[in-house]
Amino acid sequence: MRQLSNRNVLISGASIAGPAVAFWLRRYGFEVTIVEKAPTVREGGEAIDVLGTATELVRRMGLLDRVHELSTGKRGTSYVDASGRPRASISSEMFNGVGADGDTEIQRGDLALVLYEATRGDVEYLFGDSIAALDQDENGVRVRFEHSEPRTFDLVIGADGAHSHTRALVFGPEAEFARHMGYYISTYTVPNFLGLDHWEQDYNTPGKIAGVYSARENRAAKATFTWASDPIDHDYRDVAQQKKILAETFAGQGWQVPRLLAHLDEAPDFYFDAMVQIHMSSWSTGRVTLVGDAGYCASPLSGQGANLSLVGAYTLAGELAAAAGEYTAAFAAYERRLRPMVDACQKFAEGTGAWYAPASNAMIRFRNLNVRLLPYLPWRGLIGGAPQKVARTLPVKDYAA
Repeated sequence: MRQLSNRNVLISGASIAGPAVAFWLRRYGFEVTIVEKAPTVREGGEAIDVLGTATELVRRMGLLDRVHELSTGKRGTSYVDASGRPRASISSEMFNGVGADGDTEIQRGDLALVLYEATRGDVEYLFGDSIAALDQDENGVRVRFEHSEPRTFDLVIGADGAHSHTRALVFGPEAEFARHMGYYISTYTVPNFLGLDHWEQDYNTPGKIAGVYSARENRAAKATFTWASDPIDHDYRDVAQQKKILAETFAGQGWQVPRLLAHLDEAPDFYFDAMVQIHMSSWSTGRVTLVGDAGYCASPLSGQGANLSLVGAYTLAGELAAAAGEYTAAFAAYERRLRPMVDACQKFAEGTGAWYAPASNAMIRFRNLNVRLLPYLPWRGLIGGAPQKVARTLPVKDYAA
């Protein structure tokens, strides 16, 4: 093999894509530093699916048993009316394939923890810090941090989410790349006051859905809210403002919504954001590239965020190894190979919100009818297997370590 060049890599972001690409880069002989603005691994976030190619990659990482250990174990979902009476129910296995071929559902924060545990021994983590500025030339990337001393790296990878600060520094303002999908999402931990047993209950009114599902082996639960909305003028870092928006949006709603909102102020892991996609003509410029939501977020409507992050991380690291660190060729190959999966995942998200949060009572009834009939439809496999098909858009390519 050729001598490995550009071995010293800085990654911004310690959620899923960042530690995942660090895992593979270390396997291939790169030296990796991860900088993360949060003081530790971020908890919370929505439940996410690990499907298809991503499942195979987690298996190859030797982490699948640990992921299963922390999985939600959710057995299914019921759509309920204001009195709590189920109007339609569906099993997780039928709807998204969880349990098939090792596929599973896990809290985003728990998956981030698994990846951190797998990398903390040989990856340098700088928690409580972030990139303030960077300047690249033919010799490397000079990085100035908010708190640490300036350092020079061979390559910089932005894995810092849809609101990527790395992307803003290098490529331009978020508004140039973000496409609003017409919905907002919020989730946080609450007590399991309904006594749910690995189950989810969702309550719909036109354009809105509030739900709760059990977590942490039923010791706690997660409240979830999704609603249709044009872009809201707010600061994505202002938690108090976000909680006010959520409370006002769902004020006066029936079912268990008042009880869920009553735990809003005490929530330890409150999450709120617009559902957006990130569309870029290129994910790289010079020695800087993007991975995961920072470069090609498909939005939670796709159900493919974790899969894109895991497959993107593996592909980026593998192409860098295959090119022996020659980043120009590696970044181009990474984009060529991954772009079809990104396009498929982003397309898959289109129209999903209309099914998840129907805009009228008639559409809610129609959705519930379809859910009740699904187990008996001859094409149920095509509908239920659609997420797995998208998750397998890109097969695993073997890269020599």
